[in-house]
Amino acid sequence: MTLVHSKPDVIRILTDHKVIAVVGFHHDSAKPAFYVPEYMHRQGYTIIPVNPSLAARGESYFGHKAVATLAEIGTPVDIVDVFRRSDKVPDHLDDILAMDPLPKVVWLQLGIRNDAVARELSARGIDVVQDRCLLADHRALL
Repeated sequence: MTLVHSKPDVIRILTDHKVIAVVGFHHDSAKPAFYVPEYMHRQGYTIIPVNPSLAARGESYFGHKAVATLAEIGTPVDIVDVFRRSDKVPDHLDDILAMDPLPKVVWLQLGIRNDAVARELSARGIDVVQDRCLLADHRALL
């Protein structure tokens, strides 16, 4: 498990992993934290929105109820896709590492990078993608 940089590795991730938990999911369709997961859903991926405010209101998106935390997800997750500022990424490290089973990949969206968290996740056997857009990579590579 590595810090992922190469196109073949990104293609492997996008091809082999179909269940995505979206940390920082947003209800506004004009925001990337909505339209990126929406696009992935249209491509056949299972999307689980993670947002405490939306979960408190009982909202559902793409056939799944929003959950407040990763711990509330009752199914294995392949990719944890993070839409939070770089300085907020460490806030989610313990939640990610407490998942059972661990996710295969943590994907930090375009503009989001935290090398210390990435090293820790990688050391635990999780592939990490930083500062890349899931939608753009899917469109460009598949």
